[in-house]
Amino acid sequence: MATMTKPDLPFAAEAALWHPVLLSRDLGQQPLAAQLLTQAIVLWRDAQGIAHAWADQCPHRGARLSLGRVCEGRLECPYHGWQFDGAGQCQLIPALPDFTPPAGHHACTFEASEAYGLLWVRLTPGAAAVPLFAAEADARLRKVNCGPYTVQSSAPRVVENFLDLAHFGFVHEGWLGRRDATTVPPYDVRATPTGLLATGCKAVQPRSSVHATASAMVEYTYEVIGPYAAVLTKLPEAGTAAIEGLRESIALFVCPVGPETSEVWVRLAMNDFDSPDHKLTDFQDTIFGQDKPVLESQRPKRLPLEPGAELHCAADKMAVMYRRFLAQTGISFGVC
Repeated sequence: MATMTKPDLPFAAEAALWHPVLLSRDLGQQPLAAQLLTQAIVLWRDAQGIAHAWADQCPHRGARLSLGRVCEGRLECPYHGWQFDGAGQCQLIPALPDFTPPAGHHACTFEASEAYGLLWVRLTPGAAAVPLFAAEADARLRKVNCGPYTVQSSAPRVVENFLDLAHFGFVHEGWLGRRDATTVPPYDVRATPTGLLATGCKAVQPRSSVHATASAMVEYTYEVIGPYAAVLTKLPEAGTAAIEGLRESIALFVCPVGPETSEVWVRLAMNDFDSPDHKLTDFQDTIFGQDKPVLESQRPKRLPLEPGAELHCAADKMAVMYRRFLAQTGISFGVC
């Protein structure tokens, strides 16, 4: 039998990136199924607790490995019990217990890594690292993951929505915006080695966070840290939050499951060590719950990159530059 080959992916740029596929804590003793860039994946941990990501297909008869089990640190196929070690090599064929499987008896393996409480997968080797969430290294900030949120929209549409200030007063009325204060003042955007940085973004917000005690003018900084990842920081006016000197940095990590389907995680980094997790996640659940129906209503579901495909105004400067960044990066998945 020949070694199971890597799938032929037409979107090389995306396949060489790291993508989040699961909360690390959700992967225990049993294998789990996931999907990334339309590729079916099985996730599992070996006896040392190391996470692995493979094509969810046994090289013997094509059964889904995610229906199997982990046995003595090996992944066992549910169909004929073939067992594969962490490197993907078959070590046991129960029908032939005295047979030593050759090197060609091998599963299709991908790279897996864990960061920010998430399990990340890369389908092909590449130079890009896991997107850098700088606030992660600050021990003075508490980190909490929210999601995943499943949305029938392309990953670039989700990221562009995260970067958009002008929808606050309509989609998040009474929370992140007001209908009588929808002006988007001029702001600056520049390119960075990993994407974009927007500074000087301001919005009037009735409730900018779970800790807001009054309406405030909030200053935002946005950073695109990868084609499907972005970070924002919020700085509310003094005296408008229950925590004096509130610091809040929010990362958006989007998994492009399919061209028009995404899994979304939000990771918070803030100097609040007292509130229960559910209080913080409930707020993000509410905000994303408001975004979801609008995201799913957009047509086309894939983000148009061709100039003139959609209208723009001065408030859309970040979106325009984000689309240019995707085009320059060679992104073809989730765009049109």
